[in-house]
Amino acid sequence: MDKEKIRNLVDIAIQENSELFLIDLQFLADNKIYVEIDGDNGVSLNECIRVSRGVEHNLDREVEDFSLEVTTPDVAQPIKVNRQFIKNLNRTLTIRLKDNTKLEGVLKKVLPDSIELEWKTREPKPIGKGKVTVVKTTTVSYEDIAEAKVKIIF
Repeated sequence: MDKEKIRNLVDIAIQENSELFLIDLQFLADNKIYVEIDGDNGVSLNECIRVSRGVEHNLDREVEDFSLEVTTPDVAQPIKVNRQFIKNLNRTLTIRLKDNTKLEGVLKKVLPDSIELEWKTREPKPIGKGKVTVVKTTTVSYEDIAEAKVKIIF
């Protein structure tokens, strides 16, 4: 199987819609091609079909048989590429750092090398009894993130 040709066909198909971007491309056992795409505003079924046809119609099954799966990310899957962070601005993320620290907050900024999270917490008043709500922010470097997921809120 010509992996470079398939990579080029996937790239060409995705570039036809500037909102789409590649999450993952895998060549699995039994000549299975797995393509995972996402879009800045989601991905329609028609776009998945278009990308699939753009690849499939340019390969010859007579030369080599294959199966092709073009899919979008599952909501339970972690974020894999930086452009997904941009797509999820102002949504709540759950992040596990490489040192196993866990963070949860609203994604407020996506920078070239990091992201900024914001959350509210209750802390004791500086003077007197009771607690006050405080807004906290932190910047997290991409290299420190082990896993980041969008928190599903119903």
